[in-house]
Amino acid sequence: MVKLPTLIKKFLTFCSIERHLSENTLLAYSYDLADFRRWLPLRSRSQPITTDILRAYLENMRLERSQSTATIRRRLACLRTFFRYLHDEGLASDPFVGWRLKLARRKRLPRALTGDETAALLASAGFSPARRRLRLNERIEVALMIATGIRVGELCKLDLDDVSHDAASLRIRGKGSRDRVVYVTNPVLRHSLRRRVEERRRLSGKGALFLNQRGSRLTPHAFRSQLAGLARQANSKRRVTPHMLRHTAATLLIERGVDIRIVQRLLGHSSIATTEIYTHVSDEALRRTLEQANVIGSLAA
Repeated sequence: MVKLPTLIKKFLTFCSIERHLSENTLLAYSYDLADFRRWLPLRSRSQPITTDILRAYLENMRLERSQSTATIRRRLACLRTFFRYLHDEGLASDPFVGWRLKLARRKRLPRALTGDETAALLASAGFSPARRRLRLNERIEVALMIATGIRVGELCKLDLDDVSHDAASLRIRGKGSRDRVVYVTNPVLRHSLRRRVEERRRLSGKGALFLNQRGSRLTPHAFRSQLAGLARQANSKRRVTPHMLRHTAATLLIERGVDIRIVQRLLGHSSIATTEIYTHVSDEALRRTLEQANVIGSLAA
């Protein structure tokens, strides 16, 4: 029997070369499979993996390690994909066949910034939509994420060549090798972006749009650290994450009446069901909408 590390290596190579999965997805698969391999009892490593072994792994994650349902679902989904590949290649049987696993899915509403929190964060980043001149230390990455709803990984992958000549649009290399175009409609942000591109081209001519302090491509980890610092400067009472900026972009658009299909395309969601979670609106937005509708008043008229 082929050893598990060899099978894992074959699977990751297949995912990279034939499925063209992103580096982030490959890294997540690698971590999840490594966790399963570390847990797997030594006596089982030379035997076929059975459904009972998977059940024991589930029990370990749930009861002994108290891992979240989201983590458990992700790891089991990774294993399901892994064993399906092994089965299709004739390398191993699939222990998931016939196992009707049901895990409760906890629906969490996305955490978005309020209007005041968004304005304070933009101010701490040195960006003002009303300002005509730019600050040298301006962090336009924050404004760009709020304006376009792109993911932090997509932000960090932006190259100079992904920006249109007038900085009015960006080519985004999204999840699952799905490219899309987003538009920069705010004139100040567009001007800031164009200036950033010009500065970067003078230095190297090509390559990454956003750099870290060492002059190499900005990473999601580095951006999270920068964002945390900006949130502290803005006196935020909450922990602000890059994904909150994406949630904020979607929520602001929905609250302003933008069609959900347009928001879906902007965010790069393959299914509109994913976007529908943003149709939750704030109480204030709901109140304003109902006041404008004035159902009883319109009947009397």
